Parts: sequence; structure tokens; C-alpha cells
Amino acid sequence: MDRYEEYDHERFDRPRRRTRPRTKDRPSHDDAVPGSVVTVDRGRYTCLVDGHLVTAMKSRPLGRKGVVVGDRVQLVGDVSGDDGSLARIVSVDERVTVLRRTADDDDPVERVIVANADQLVVVAALADPEPRRRLIDRALVAAFVAGLDPLLCLTKSDLADPEPLLAAYRPLGVPAVVTRQGGDLSEVRARLAGRVSVLVGHSGVGKSTLVNALVPGTDRAIGHVNAVTGRGRHTSTSVLMLALPAPGPSPAESARLHAAVGNPAESARLHAAVGDGWIIDTPGIRSFGLAHVDSKDLIAAFPDLDALTGDCPRGCSHGAGEPECGLDEAVVRGHTGAERVESFRRLLEARERAEED
Repeated sequence: MDRYEEYDHERFDRPRRRTRPRTKDRPSHDDAVPGSVVTVDRGRYTCLVDGHLVTAMKSRPLGRKGVVVGDRVQLVGDVSGDDGSLARIVSVDERVTVLRRTADDDDPVERVIVANADQLVVVAALADPEPRRRLIDRALVAAFVAGLDPLLCLTKSDLADPEPLLAAYRPLGVPAVVTRQGGDLSEVRARLAGRVSVLVGHSGVGKSTLVNALVPGTDRAIGHVNAVTGRGRHTSTSVLMLALPAPGPSPAESARLHAAVGNPAESARLHAAVGDGWIIDTPGIRSFGLAHVDSKDLIAAFPDLDALTGDCPRGCSHGAGEPECGLDEAVVRGHTGAERVESFRRLLEARERAEED
């Protein structure tokens, strides 16, 4: 006889763990305060709330929902901004615009760069390093598809003539500003005033120098161009939203801004109080993947050309060599200019062809 038979095994079964019944009810967070995300660093979000900076984390109910610079959010918890304080982001407001990119053309994963911007500033150097036309084209494609107004900012005009590059984008109606080392930035400021502008560009084109000049006290790292490869170093390593100072701050404001040099957090807070628009600085890029962009999305960004494609055959990509494309017929009939169609097709080609450099 088994000596263990006399024991009742059911008495020794581990009891099932009791858990609270799940509920779909969630806190209303009626006391949440609005804020804007100005930078993201390893799961911590710096938000601007009523003119001061607050460190926050994402609440559990948000799950895998991404929060990016430019997002307008609702926060609860300690929003004092004091050292050691931590708030929670409980919801993200609906985004007005979203700028996306993929790492490469064969990468299906879309990455949201920033939210709620209304202007994309493509910064390109005229020399040292040489302008990369295809990268500019790709950034413009992303701007048109995202519904952002494009602006071309050409730097280092003291080293090369800007006219050839300006002529290449004139048919697309892309506005441009030209700057030089130590030159006047009044036209740039006028283009940025009252806007939320994202700055993108290849490493070494002078983007950080431009940001430091526009927002004194920011102290974005400035890199140099490799004389052998012609490429720049990635100096800005994070996306950062900064308030542009309004023209002519008061003497007291100027003194406070000057005192904040070297303290980016305090500088951001003070500039927000006297700001006139926002700029979002992004790390230098070497590629701009467009796997998420369809040719239909791109043609829709050009209403005048889109209206001319009604008689195109099914499946027409509107690219060069497409048989019976309505754009070719429109050029023959004088309904649009050949240069504009050629420029549009250059953007199409930039979308379709993987970058070689």
C-alpha cells in the first residue's frame, strides 16, 4: 500500500490566485493640464506647461502609443517643474500634421519625427559639403505629403553661387532664403515668425550654427566637415523644440536671456515667454526613406498637376516615359509648363529610387 494514499491531495493543491475583476472604467483626469512636448530622452518627456518646463513619463494606459516632440498632451501629477518632480502624460491630443520617414526605402516601419508642425525648412549648404539634390528632393516629398509648407534655406553663400540650386526648385514654387556666415538673418526670422518649423538637413550644412544664431543660449553642438569624405558629423543628437525670441525684447528680458546662456532649459523657458514662433531642430540625416509615400499621395500635393491627370490610363505613375500620361498632353497644349512637370517627376524619381550615397 502506498503510504501517501491516506493523504487527500486536494487539500494540498495550491489555491488559484484571486485577482481583481478587470474594468473598462478609467480615471477621467478632469484635473489634467495641457502641455507641449519639447524634447524626448530615454522615456522621459520634457513638456512646456504655462511657461515652465516639466519632466513627465508616459502613463500605462497609453501603451505603445508614441509621444513625439510637438505633441500636445494632457498631464497629471506633479507639474511644478521642481527638481525631482515627475508628471504623467495621460493623453495625446489629435495631431494636426505628422512628419514621417523610414530609415531606408526597403524599411516598412514608419517613424514619426515630429507632430503639429506647419513648415519644413530644408537646410542645405552651397559648398563644404556640396548640396545633395536627391536628399533635398526627398525631404520636399515628405513635406508635400505631410501637408507642410516647404522652405529651402541655403547656407554658406559666401562659398558658392546659390542661383543654380534656386533655379532647380523655382518651378515647384518652393520659397527660399539664402544665408552666409555671420550674415543678416532677418529674412529667415520673417519666414519663421508665427510658425512651427521643423529644420532638417545633412550633417555639416550649418543647421546647428543657424539654430544658435536664431535662439541665443541654445548651445547646439557644431561639427565640422571631413575634408576627405565631404560628410559632416552628427552633432545634434536629439530632436528639440525651441521658442523663437520676438524681435526686440525689452532690456530686462535681454538681460535674463543673456544670463541664461549655457542653461538650455532656462533659455527655453525664457524664450517661450517672449517667443514669436517655434523651431524644431532635428539631428543631421544621411538618408530620408520614403517607403511610406505613394505616388498618388505626391500628385495630390500638387492640385494644379493633379487636375491634369484625369484622363491618364489606369495605373499611370505620372513618371517620365509613361504612355499617354495626361501631364505630357497638358504640356503640349500649354496648360502647364514643362519645367514644372520635369521638377515634379524629379521628386517622383527621388521617391522611387533608393539612395546611392
